[in-house]
Amino acid sequence: MSFFNPTRLVLLLSLALLLPTVQAGKSYEFTSGKGRATTIELFTSEGCSSCPPADAWLSRLKRDPRLWKQIVPMAFHVDYWDYIGWSDRFASPANSARQKTHQQQGNIRSVYTPGFVVDGKEWRGWFRQGALTLPETGTAALKVNINGSEISADYAAKAREPLVLNVALLGFDLSNQVSSGENSGRRLQHDFVVLQQKAMLSGNGSWQFELPAIVESPVATKGLAAWVSHPDSLKPIQATGGWLTN
Repeated sequence: MSFFNPTRLVLLLSLALLLPTVQAGKSYEFTSGKGRATTIELFTSEGCSSCPPADAWLSRLKRDPRLWKQIVPMAFHVDYWDYIGWSDRFASPANSARQKTHQQQGNIRSVYTPGFVVDGKEWRGWFRQGALTLPETGTAALKVNINGSEISADYAAKAREPLVLNVALLGFDLSNQVSSGENSGRRLQHDFVVLQQKAMLSGNGSWQFELPAIVESPVATKGLAAWVSHPDSLKPIQATGGWLTN
């Protein structure tokens, strides 16, 4: 025999009311500025003693008023220094492969860390403490909408051609206590860390796909970078991004 349980009914009703909110997730809209945004790629590693100053320089861009509209920074941690004594938990073979592809396409002369690629070209100005010069050219706008883990995007170019939309989930305020390797004994701080990336081809300038890591990642402070490129080139055409708040 079963009995009516009002407490259980209230609990079930409460869960039913919460479920649509959890499934839908938060919504965001990121749109590039009128000019072409500049992508800043830093190839770095916790196993490289020369990298922490470059990481610190990139972290300062969090407070740059040009962030997301004019500059879109990303830190790609590479894994090819892991063998010398410290395994970088943010590194991935995909990040190392991206840097090697830059070299194969003639965008950089060699593979090294820290290595900067700005707008698809090697930038050594950081080593000379030079200023970062932004282009003043214009291009079509890139608009990205996020609803939970679903991403839709449009690049409003007049000419329709096959293009690739690249998205990268970024982590901020991350740190690691390094116990071996070249940075042994140091606590390293990181921002704009590429946690996951995805690319999709489109022939009409519109995209729609899922990136589950947006809602599943345990990282507290997150952002998203998005940029459009040709299928046979890593050089960006337009970029945008923004914060993913909790």
